[in-house]
Amino acid sequence: MTVYVDDMRMRATVGRITANWSHLMADSDDELHTFARKLGLRRSWAQHPGKWDSHYDVTDSIRDKAIQLGAVPIGYMSQESMDLVHRNFLECNAAKSQQSEQGALFDGT
Repeated sequence: MTVYVDDMRMRATVGRITANWSHLMADSDDELHTFARKLGLRRSWAQHPGKWDSHYDVTDSIRDKAIQLGAVPIGYMSQESMDLVHRNFLECNAAKSQQSEQGALFDGT
């Protein structure tokens, strides 16, 4: 499992913070939240947890710290980024399908 940080660096104001923002992503939510905690990020700041596009928005300084702690830098909209999104999308759909099948067993259908 790997944690990734892209280079989107979109300028935006969030609350009182005006900064360049990128995305911290991972192969799994568990790994993402564990890594985010090491960076001092609150779990409540997670974007779309449990979904294929789960991530944290991070400023340049947090992005740099993430890379120092072992996150893999990837390009925004790069092939690596698209592959990660595709893998997460497939995994979320497989989990959703499995839950539906289990629910059908309990419903008697």
